[in-house]
Amino acid sequence: MKNISFTILTLTILLIAGNAYAQNLTGDSANGQSLFEHHCGACHSLTANRVGPILSGVYGRKAGSVSNFTYSTAVKSSDVTWDATTLDKWLTNPRDLIPGQRMNFSISDPQKRADIIAYLKSQSEPAK
Repeated sequence: MKNISFTILTLTILLIAGNAYAQNLTGDSANGQSLFEHHCGACHSLTANRVGPILSGVYGRKAGSVSNFTYSTAVKSSDVTWDATTLDKWLTNPRDLIPGQRMNFSISDPQKRADIIAYLKSQSEPAK
């Protein structure tokens, strides 16, 4: 029993440390664009809804709020607003952030997530 408790404690610490590590990464927007096109582009676009909603302006937007996209009830009724933390959780495991949602894709590499998030943020900022 002690071995099981120790294993659970160890895994919990690693999970927390991994999330803390991911949140402290600096994203590379240029690399994020390439990763977005490769990993996300089949379902998402910055200019139109596809299988997933348009992602231009996603950073700072409430989940489920694009008016001409049909979201799951779970996403539409969530209280999530997209920022670095929520996007990282979403890209890590969408089901954990919003149970009942329909996106069944995740990105395990924390640096890739940080890069994609940096790119999405750059596409959500007003033009200068």
